[in-house]
Amino acid sequence: MQNNKALGQHWLKNREILDEIANLAVSTGVDGNESAEISPAKTKAKMTCVEIGPGLGTLTSSLLRRFDKVIAVEYDAELAQKLPGSFPGTNLEVVNEDILKYDFSKIEGPYVVAGNIPYYITSPIIEKVLGVENRPERVVLLMQKEVAERIVDTRETILSLRVKNLADAKLGPVVRKEEFTPPPKVDSQVLVMRPHAPVVSDKVMRLIEIGFAAPRKKVTRNLMGLVPREELKMGFVRNNINIDVRPGELHLEDWQKVYDIVKKIMR
Repeated sequence: MQNNKALGQHWLKNREILDEIANLAVSTGVDGNESAEISPAKTKAKMTCVEIGPGLGTLTSSLLRRFDKVIAVEYDAELAQKLPGSFPGTNLEVVNEDILKYDFSKIEGPYVVAGNIPYYITSPIIEKVLGVENRPERVVLLMQKEVAERIVDTRETILSLRVKNLADAKLGPVVRKEEFTPPPKVDSQVLVMRPHAPVVSDKVMRLIEIGFAAPRKKVTRNLMGLVPREELKMGFVRNNINIDVRPGELHLEDWQKVYDIVKKIMR
């Protein structure tokens, strides 16, 4: 079947890599770039796996051998219609829907999320699955390598801070572009996320968004619309924060301090 370029469809068919992604989804942990050794013949997770964009079902096959149930959410109506016929007699539920509109609250019991996701909606998908009320046990996504690396980098972005606020994130295996049909322009990499309670509040996250209004400018300049810049600088000095710091140099705990400074000035 021909891929739909508008939907960012690139088929991954390397069974070894697909099994490794499925192993990471069912694993109880990740150590660096190593995936856990899971034997699907001996072990089957007593939970559901929500697969994002199953496409032709290559990853679906590996997931069905490792999970009690797989809910495959596929946007492409033609693919969604054909997928059940490829896996007769299995506990597969296919949902023809945009993953960004899918209601995760309908899932009963513990679950994980896995998938080879389109590059062009990577951020919205990550924010969606980490932001649901009934958080998944794990999220294992194959995405553009550069994006995965930026998320775990110490140089922060809004996306990396959003992820780190809601999950522990580690890099999984790199998948070369030649492994896809048709090959994308760049390599991919697996990102494994384990959700946890928020580190900072929504109010702090909103301040971070304001602070990143101009990522290359100083934080004190970006926030001067909220409080007087000189007072903000004084607050930075008192809290041992460099007054010339740029947004990407601050981590979550630093932004919490900045929030507390701004809040105190605004009283």
